[in-house]
Amino acid sequence: MRPILMKGHERPLTFLKYNRDGDLLFSCAKDHTPTVWFADNGERLGTYRGHNGAVWSCDVSRDSMRLITGSADQTVKLWNVQTGAQLYTFNFGSPARINRAVWGPLNRTIVSVGEDAVIRIWDSKTGKLLREADKESGHKKTITSLTKSADGSHFLTGSLDKSAKLWDTRTLTLIKTYVTERPVNAVAMSPLLDHSIVYCQVREAKRSLLDFFYTELGKLEQKRLSALLNEDPTIMECRSVLAKRLELYRSAQAEIDTVAWSK
Repeated sequence: MRPILMKGHERPLTFLKYNRDGDLLFSCAKDHTPTVWFADNGERLGTYRGHNGAVWSCDVSRDSMRLITGSADQTVKLWNVQTGAQLYTFNFGSPARINRAVWGPLNRTIVSVGEDAVIRIWDSKTGKLLREADKESGHKKTITSLTKSADGSHFLTGSLDKSAKLWDTRTLTLIKTYVTERPVNAVAMSPLLDHSIVYCQVREAKRSLLDFFYTELGKLEQKRLSALLNEDPTIMECRSVLAKRLELYRSAQAEIDTVAWSK
């Protein structure tokens, strides 16, 4: 399968998002202009112009009619997907960039997080601020990432305060806190298992994360190979496959900026 090269942005990409049907791909970049593409052939359908800073995230409604974007200009914007018209701008009144913005249940609300470490829920029709997370139970430093469960009933946040937190979407009640040894740069939730979480401690922990994958994969394959010693004469081929797989993990030299579950 040959990759499709999509050319259009003038500065580095920051975020990608498929719609529910998988036929549209939305991209964000530091050039201030979110873009929508046909996923099948890479044709650019249009752009959404209005932000005055790098756009760090986007999320599309279930019916693919509305798009929300979060930007370094301290705003979240609501767009008409088909026309590119700007429908509403959510202003936060603080000098903090918006790192993530996602739709709430039934697209009735919008959840936003950013550098000020505050989680906010907005009414998607009126733009009214409905609630903010309690500062005592909330994050203490910049919230770097946010991901929601498959049914939208809860979401997970990661922060530079070395923790990931699981929240109820409707009430903004803290369900659980996961404490790490290093800042969390990305989080992901399993689409199959309840509250199954992967968090990626990136910049300071790149090497330790790769070492963890190396060690755990080695343990798993060692058990499989041990079972094969008395049964399968192709043990050398298995060793060769394992060596190539481990080398792939070890060859990652760049920082890991995001993680995701496969379905």
